[in-house]
Amino acid sequence: MKLIIITSPDFIPDEARIVTELFKAGLDLLHVRKPDADVHAVENLLQGIAPEYRTRIVIHDFFSLKDKYLLGGIHLNSRHPEAPANYEGILSRACHSLEEVETTVSLFNYVLMSPVYDSISKQGYRSGYSKDELKQAQESGVIHEKVVALGGISEVNLAEIKSLGFGGAALLGDIWNRYHTWKDAEELLAHFRRLKKIA
Repeated sequence: MKLIIITSPDFIPDEARIVTELFKAGLDLLHVRKPDADVHAVENLLQGIAPEYRTRIVIHDFFSLKDKYLLGGIHLNSRHPEAPANYEGILSRACHSLEEVETTVSLFNYVLMSPVYDSISKQGYRSGYSKDELKQAQESGVIHEKVVALGGISEVNLAEIKSLGFGGAALLGDIWNRYHTWKDAEELLAHFRRLKKIA
């Protein structure tokens, strides 16, 4: 099962450096999501990430940076709901219901289905699915390798996500709540390696 990390919406100390180390530790994909940032700040982050990992980066804004930095792909959202003309590369989007997953997943390389559990990073953002609904969605083929679980994913529930047939898990709060400065890097990387073993 793939592990995806979504960046903190805010810039954090030594962010490019810790992201590069996470890639070295086996991170499959990084989603760069900085909704309040300008293009120059996002470029600075991308320039700091080791070039050999850029094909494993999916960007949520400033789609022109995809070709400029040879990134892996783009993520469509309410700010940017359509891919540029003649687009080639990874294409993803978020889905917030099983019906939405079922009707849109075939148009994308993968979709992020959320919130599977209560969010760690967004206070009050509650799970949208019961365990029975998730199990039924797996049995009926709605959840499969192109569906990535998002929302409240942590070491505690990652094995369950895998057993439900998700193709991946996207992490945000579980990662960035553990990292504030470079002194937290070793502990964060050890945590990530534990997640990789479960996945």
